[in-house]
Amino acid sequence: MDKLYWLDQIKLQDRAKVGDKAFYLSRIMQRGYPVVSGFVISAEILRQFLENLNSSESLVADLPHSSLHLDVANWRQLQQVASRLRQEILTATVPQEWMSTIFQAATEWQTGCLILRPTLAVSTATPAMKNISGLLESVFCQCEPEAIALGLKRTWSQIFRARSLLYWQRAGIDLQQINLAVLVQPVENAIASGLLRANSSGWEIEATWGLGIAIAQGEVQPDIYYIQQETGVVLEQQLGNKMLAYGVDDAAAGAFSQAVPKSVLTADHTCLSTYLIPSVQQKQYALQEEYLQQIIALGTQLVSELGKTFAIKWTIAGQTTSGKLYITQVSTPQSLIPPVHFIRGIGAAGGRIVATAVVIINPQQKPEQLPKGVILVVPAIAPDWLPLLQQVAGIITEQGGLTSHAAILARELGIAAVVNATSATSLIQTGERLVLDGDKGEVYRIRPEGESGRRGEMERGKVAENPLSLHPPISPLRSPTLTSHLPMIATQLLVNLSQSSLIEQVQSLPVDGVGLLRSELMVLNILSGQHPNSWILGGRQAELLELWSKQIMQFTRAFAPRPVFYRSLDWPQDLTSLSDNFQSSPKSMLGERGTFSYLQNPAVFELELKALASVQQAGYSNVNLLLPFVRTVEEFVFCRRKVEQALLTEVSQFQLWMMAEVPSVLFLLPEYVKAGAAGISIGTNDLTQLLLGVDREQGKLAKVFNECHPAVMSAIAQLIQMAKSAGIPCSICGQAPALYPEIIDKLVEWGITSISVEPEAVKRTYQAIARAEQRLILAAARQKLY
Repeated sequence: MDKLYWLDQIKLQDRAKVGDKAFYLSRIMQRGYPVVSGFVISAEILRQFLENLNSSESLVADLPHSSLHLDVANWRQLQQVASRLRQEILTATVPQEWMSTIFQAATEWQTGCLILRPTLAVSTATPAMKNISGLLESVFCQCEPEAIALGLKRTWSQIFRARSLLYWQRAGIDLQQINLAVLVQPVENAIASGLLRANSSGWEIEATWGLGIAIAQGEVQPDIYYIQQETGVVLEQQLGNKMLAYGVDDAAAGAFSQAVPKSVLTADHTCLSTYLIPSVQQKQYALQEEYLQQIIALGTQLVSELGKTFAIKWTIAGQTTSGKLYITQVSTPQSLIPPVHFIRGIGAAGGRIVATAVVIINPQQKPEQLPKGVILVVPAIAPDWLPLLQQVAGIITEQGGLTSHAAILARELGIAAVVNATSATSLIQTGERLVLDGDKGEVYRIRPEGESGRRGEMERGKVAENPLSLHPPISPLRSPTLTSHLPMIATQLLVNLSQSSLIEQVQSLPVDGVGLLRSELMVLNILSGQHPNSWILGGRQAELLELWSKQIMQFTRAFAPRPVFYRSLDWPQDLTSLSDNFQSSPKSMLGERGTFSYLQNPAVFELELKALASVQQAGYSNVNLLLPFVRTVEEFVFCRRKVEQALLTEVSQFQLWMMAEVPSVLFLLPEYVKAGAAGISIGTNDLTQLLLGVDREQGKLAKVFNECHPAVMSAIAQLIQMAKSAGIPCSICGQAPALYPEIIDKLVEWGITSISVEPEAVKRTYQAIARAEQRLILAAARQKLY
């Protein structure tokens, strides 16, 4: 193989061979800044590896020179092609002489753990897309030949993941234009790690305990420090939520006293371990003042090298008392978006996208259609806007919170969204180019060429990629690509759905069924903007019943024999127009909704039951009913009798569940079980607002609406215990597990039987459940030993 490129020896002409990430690090290292030592396996090595693949498959054999023309809109085909390509790479053999060279170089560090960082460069044929390395993730591995070979193949194979193939084609990039090198570095235990983002308006530092992978995987909310660039003064600091940390091996327990077992990936030669942070330490900032000042001083020095706009990843290597600050990644002004932040709201659906704004000031004047791929800016999203949302790349609303209809739909559809962005429709004009960051809840206006001096990727209408972004912008749906080596979990993982258009993409995910089929959003596709009452009063009941049955059947057919929990309508019954209701002043969340509305006017509920019966009669026995917003036992009994009259209980597999979201359930659950409740599903959205007295649709109260509040967590624990005592299953389908994955540890410990989340949260929830279960197994084993 060609010689390895050591960071301290890389030259300007080597940039295409080593990739941008390694090139920028080498520049900084050679100027005397503290960078972890490393060497680069050049992009040419990957090309040689692909050319040497022993395969009769023409698609794979042609890889080094392929433009890979496939229909990325055909999700099934895309997944199949990606899976085949990656499997070819993962099962191939890396030449022994290559591994000898790499292993010999790595042994100089006398370390047991390595990190393989993909470092990417795209040829000048597409200058707008040079920095797209955020699509690729680092791989950790043990420092031994077999593990390095597997890690190297995993790193290489990432350019052929479904989301990568989608990105290359959407960006107009041929595979032969991609130069993927691999930066190999030793990994030490870290006291803390994080990011420093700098621009002319100020600096932002993020920090967490241990290695930075906890931030990269979204498993912690880091501490944040806001720094005045001119003086280095800390203007504000916010304590994060850091329940776990990553270390190299069990030795990292010196920093974190509650050691837990090695990651489930250890069998695949990784060298990482996760550690629980003691509760006392969770309330402390990860950065001691000494280290914070070192980072600020380092940033001040880098301004003279890189200008006022740059970003670095950093780590403080060492144990509990002493450590050394290192830079692990640097992004220069040439690789960062020059943002002009001008609107801040609530990040409701993740992703960072760049597109043209379309502003609708009066939501009652719904357009017939929208240009594809725009950012929709509107005061609020009405339910009958759903067909339009299928076309947009991003959403900005002036109203709503994390659990508003707009937020829920955006997460399900994979659309980046910022809600509660005050005065957005007056500050933004149609036609403006925007950067929408759905993770941070921020909107940036892109500078015109005369102001910034650089048009770059955003001005060319391409999706922009910040190398430090934790969520690469993949459109239309950033469906998680899970590894083929998933650990077994005992807790059921279910998915929340409403849109039949997503079934094909979701049904292959590792879920045990649909834990929440939201009827309100599901039927928007068939109601033509009219409430079901209007259809019934207009004599169109039979037509509506047929449409409704077909909608439900799409889900039951796709997931059979896995269960589908259909939640009946939770709308007021007196509406004549869905659009009018949601576009007027906000309605009370405590009105005639849920099962109470069925008592007032049972016609729509009876039609739903007929639709469910039709599904059963069609041969699908996996459909179940979930009753929403049950206030009293009398309401439940009324609904149960209606269910019996519809003959749904004639199918033995049918189960009648209820949402546990009105706080009265904390006192009445035994009575509900006696009345026939076969299970409960905790709705954290309504439970939180009713326990804390906060309307979840009011974004201004977002800081008070906290699904992790001790009162809410205590109520959840009580419900799980009561369900266990009553001998019924207990699920949770609110937004809390998806938005705050750190609470999954508690849910599993308390004995939750299933967790239901949005499609985009399936991957991280699966991993969180696996870790939580593994910790419990280890704790039990230790108890037996001692």
